[in-house]
Amino acid sequence: MEQQYRKNRIKSRIAWVIATILAVFAAVVAIAPFIFMVMNSFKEKFEMLTKGVFSLPNKLDFTNYKEVIEGNFFSYFFNSVIVLVVSLVILLLISAFASYPLSRFKFKLNGFVYAVIVACMSIPVHITLIPIFKMSQSLHLYDSIWALIGPYVAMNVPISVFILTSFMQQIPKEIEEAATIDGCGKIRIFFSVILPMAKPGLSTLAIYNGVNMWNEFIFGYTLTQSQGNRTLPLAVWEFQGQYSMNTPMIMAVLTLTVLPMIILFIFAQDKLIKGMAAGAVKG
Repeated sequence: MEQQYRKNRIKSRIAWVIATILAVFAAVVAIAPFIFMVMNSFKEKFEMLTKGVFSLPNKLDFTNYKEVIEGNFFSYFFNSVIVLVVSLVILLLISAFASYPLSRFKFKLNGFVYAVIVACMSIPVHITLIPIFKMSQSLHLYDSIWALIGPYVAMNVPISVFILTSFMQQIPKEIEEAATIDGCGKIRIFFSVILPMAKPGLSTLAIYNGVNMWNEFIFGYTLTQSQGNRTLPLAVWEFQGQYSMNTPMIMAVLTLTVLPMIILFIFAQDKLIKGMAAGAVKG
């Protein structure tokens, strides 16, 4: 018995050591590019060529950041924020409204509608570019930030409904039945019972889709033309063309671009973990 206990203890320690090594390796792989980017953003124009890309900067020179901020960076930034907030609000509302009947009601076309929505997840983004471009021109939305909201919402609805429907199916029906006994209708139950209990799932979707929308490039490039209506990923592209020989300047643009998402994740990581854990544990 004691020998078996020792064997299990040794196996447990070996597994813990292996898990720790893999976790450290994954952390290094994830963090190293960001450290490299930030470190080189403080270098002067030719410092990377003379000292090497992995060397520390001579000093913390904020000149690159100053030039980027004094340019049109904040115009791109606010465009991205407006598109992100409006798109996320519409996306989460549509996803919640669609997921509630699919997860709680029994009707004839339930399975068919759900299957069609899930099948839409397989539609490649690129085959929709020309129809969406034509549609934005017909609606006189081309070359405006409002032209991006529709595609952002439409392309993310299938995965959002798929995830949120599965999440809502795990909410105990007894709670809904108790609300019905108390005299609540379906609309009241949705807003007072289902939505509050689905907050972890909605938070997870907001973070997941928010990162995708923040980094989206192809629709922004296709549906906008003027500099004043473009978003941050296009700012990176335009700065790269403008400062193609000034790599530290490009690193500064990239750092400012990813910083908002990193800060958001730091403050919202508990909600993301709770949402993922809630969806995994229920049922």
